[in-house]
Amino acid sequence: MSQRIPAKHWLSLCAVLAGAAALYLAHSLLRFRNFEARGYDLGIFDQAVRQYAQFDAPIVPIKGEGFHLLGDHFHPIIALLAPLYWIWDDPRVLNLAMIVLLVSAAVPVYLLVRDWFSHRVGILAAAAMLLWWPFQAFIDWDFHEIAFGVPIIGWVIWAIHHQRPWLAVILSSVLLLVREDMGATLMAIAVVLAIRRHWLPAAVLAIAGLVGLWIALGVVIPHFAADGEFSYWDYTALGPSASAAAVFLLTQPWNALPVLVDHYLKIALLTAHFLPLWLLPLASPYVLIGMPILLSRLFNDRLTVWGLVYHYDAILAVIFILAAFDTLRRIRSRFSAKAADEYRPALILPAGLIILSLIGGVAMQFAAPREHHIFPLHFTYTGQTWSAPDRAAAHQRAVDEIPDGACVEAADTAAPHLTTRTHVGLAGALDDEKVNWLIIDSWEDELGGNDPLTPEEAFDRAEELGFETVTADDHGLWVMHRDIPNHRVCTDYLE
Repeated sequence: MSQRIPAKHWLSLCAVLAGAAALYLAHSLLRFRNFEARGYDLGIFDQAVRQYAQFDAPIVPIKGEGFHLLGDHFHPIIALLAPLYWIWDDPRVLNLAMIVLLVSAAVPVYLLVRDWFSHRVGILAAAAMLLWWPFQAFIDWDFHEIAFGVPIIGWVIWAIHHQRPWLAVILSSVLLLVREDMGATLMAIAVVLAIRRHWLPAAVLAIAGLVGLWIALGVVIPHFAADGEFSYWDYTALGPSASAAAVFLLTQPWNALPVLVDHYLKIALLTAHFLPLWLLPLASPYVLIGMPILLSRLFNDRLTVWGLVYHYDAILAVIFILAAFDTLRRIRSRFSAKAADEYRPALILPAGLIILSLIGGVAMQFAAPREHHIFPLHFTYTGQTWSAPDRAAAHQRAVDEIPDGACVEAADTAAPHLTTRTHVGLAGALDDEKVNWLIIDSWEDELGGNDPLTPEEAFDRAEELGFETVTADDHGLWVMHRDIPNHRVCTDYLE
């Protein structure tokens, strides 16, 4: 049973949360100042939430002309952030929101681990999770809707452990508003509830998961998508459709298993999640909650979702860390007679994660390029990002050339700095007859977006449309303009 937590323990937890939040905030603000934040995804979500703040549909030019974001992914929960724009109309408000969401996930982790072991172990677990690579990678991604799911999933496990199945059902149901595939996670949570013999809540949650999947994937997204279809069915190894994949998995599961480890990135992903946790999560029923998210990535055709540098892993980190401690708890109760706060493995596990995070930051600085670094906070707490690079100043000069209300196609790294005052997309995203300003980054191989142009293609298009150079090759950045008035769609976008 939970015991009353002394004030000094709350203060120590608050100190951990505040320290992590300060580090996250410094990293995020420096990324923005240094023009490292990108249109994908900070600019996308800034445009969407800004439209919600204006009580408009989430039309996102960075994704394409007239692109309705609910036709891409189902995440209406991000509309809750709209009031923040009434206080501070700036993309960085999303950085602040994400930091609060991620840091708050440490609270249920602390409470559970404290119940299972001790305050000291709980504090170490909270600190270890906040420093662990999935959280660092997420902070380096600036914003994503899955941030809402990170604390929620921790509270779901807290509710299950404390025999509050209906609270778990309510919290889990909120996940349906976070992302279209969360219905599968609800069904996994239902399995855990069934294991705990909470039959009716499990049944209700499983049905809610199925209905949620159908509404998001079968109704809402096709309704708003330009082509009337969900664009992210990338599971050709399983079948051409969801029904075909289900039949394949049910009838030939042995043929599906090799797909999970058929690329070194998949093996790296599994290793990075489970080996530092001593494979302990695999012995806990809570690991089932993370399986839909993890397996959907491993079965996916897109190489990008197998990587460790994106935003997909923080929600898994909460699940797997709690699953590891749940296994340790059961091992201790079965084989150890020592008091809870003397159980050394429970202290060594989070301490090891903290040490790995610090050593990993140093090692990866020399072993991997910056964009492949899974411990990016290393660059902030060692002071390497505090001085603005010359290219950031070049970006600022390029952005300053663009007038308010312009129809501009910008470099991915410039786009978040233009969303507050222009109708901005990436190269090739806007209609030819509307765009009147360009910022082209000639140092990039591709210029971003779903169907990215190369710099050469962007320059050819600029010449065909009659653009003239305003600024040439300022650290690789080209500003170009053609003398046509701002289109009404662009001037009205932010009104």
